Amino acid sequence: MQNPEVFILAIESSCDDTAAAVLKNDKVLSNVVANQLIHNQYGGVVPELASRAHQQNIVPVVDAALKKANIQKEQLSAIAFTQGPGLMGSLLVGSSFAKSLALALNIPLLAINHMQAHVLAHFIDEEGFEKPSFPFLALTISGGHTQIIKVEDYFTMTIIGETTDDAVGEAFDKSAKILGLPYPGGPLIDKYAQLGNPKAFPFTKPKVAGLDFSFSGLKTAILYFIQKKTSENPNFVTENLNDICASIQHTIIEILMNKIKLSVKETGIKQIAIGGGVSANSGIRTTLKETEKKYGWKTYIPKFEYTTDNAAMIGIVGYQKYLSQTFENSNVVSKARIQF
Repeated sequence: MQNPEVFILAIESSCDDTAAAVLKNDKVLSNVVANQLIHNQYGGVVPELASRAHQQNIVPVVDAALKKANIQKEQLSAIAFTQGPGLMGSLLVGSSFAKSLALALNIPLLAINHMQAHVLAHFIDEEGFEKPSFPFLALTISGGHTQIIKVEDYFTMTIIGETTDDAVGEAFDKSAKILGLPYPGGPLIDKYAQLGNPKAFPFTKPKVAGLDFSFSGLKTAILYFIQKKTSENPNFVTENLNDICASIQHTIIEILMNKIKLSVKETGIKQIAIGGGVSANSGIRTTLKETEKKYGWKTYIPKFEYTTDNAAMIGIVGYQKYLSQTFENSNVVSKARIQF
């Protein structure tokens, strides 16, 4: 029988966002994120600066999450934290805090795989959002990952396709950098793409066998294209920004959709769930909903706040682990790379 009141404090610190959430069973009571804007001036995340900012942010963020949830720390049933993958310095801040607090409160510790959390974010009890049933295919798309995962139950997941080089979020950000857009550039490409013609400039899609992805060749093709056009007309990017962004986004979405179609064909599974920061992209969301009607798929798109790095998704995995009594001792180690 399900415990009527399991309170999980979740901590996420895999990259440059310090996040804490409190869940009561599968319902989110609070979900607090402190962003680190310092990285914008460097055009990317600086690991040393990220870990220092986590140290500054973690106590006030956890305190804010508990207050917003109206929960005393003594009411907590367990503490979940991101074990990996991620930046080691950042992960260590979150794991050290979680271990110390769990020890002080004498409650269980739950180590969570960040990528599993992106997949299982769909199981947060959120009004207006359906939960997928098993089995389903998960497309996790972020700045560091691009994967198609066959999900058979909460903890039985198999990667059936992944990127061989750049992740899709990296492809967006690097393309934006080529265009002279500030970091992070992915959301800006999405913004300008909505005003442009997606077929204005055709870019060659990389040929990769099976369900794997490649984005480095596309990035190079965009670079050469922009160099050639700006040598002919120095104002080319400014004059055609919307169309360039629309064309880049259209090409990336086609690459993703072609692999999803192939994965549905190979597995026979017609339930598709997306997760990860890039799933916030409006073009990807719209295209996925269109294909749902076209091919008879059932698609699941999480609430916007659960797509980027957040602690609520760590908490929902923690809740499932708590139910199965899958606890860790304080010797558990953080891992920059970790498999399902």
